[in-house]
Amino acid sequence: MRAIGRGKAGPALAVTALLAAGCGSQVAPPPPKDDHAVQIGPPGAASCPSTSPAQNAAGAAATNAPRRAAGLAPVVPDPLLARVAAAHACDMARRGRMTHLGSTTTGPAMRVKEAGYRPALSAENIAAGPFSLTRVLAEWTASPGHRANILLPQIRDYGLGQALGPDGRNTYWVAVYAAPQ
Repeated sequence: MRAIGRGKAGPALAVTALLAAGCGSQVAPPPPKDDHAVQIGPPGAASCPSTSPAQNAAGAAATNAPRRAAGLAPVVPDPLLARVAAAHACDMARRGRMTHLGSTTTGPAMRVKEAGYRPALSAENIAAGPFSLTRVLAEWTASPGHRANILLPQIRDYGLGQALGPDGRNTYWVAVYAAPQ
């Protein structure tokens, strides 16, 4: 089995700092060190499909099983959050890198806000590898760090995204969880 990510306590990823981007004719400064990023494959052109309503609903249903067992309110699939998740999955796939840092964003909160969602709280789970949706959802539920995001009591909305990396083998997955203001 391949690790979904590595943090200080084992398989998990933490939200990281800003990835600066240059503009105009200026040379972009080097990106900040991202101790939690994992290079999965080569950078290049990726296949970036939209998340289908059925996929988003399946992700929400899998998220709701442990929430229900914990006595928490269910999440509902949100098409806007699915677009945010899909865009970040595509960004990771193009870079061949699994990270919470976007090419032009600091993390999920910034991406969600830029899309027009007004969050009181947002969180994100990511994964990459030759994994199916079913496998990724099971791994997130089993991993303490990822499960903590799933069980945030405040979250109400959910979005799922995926992209196939340039190698044609590794799929990049993103789940975005949010609570509106």
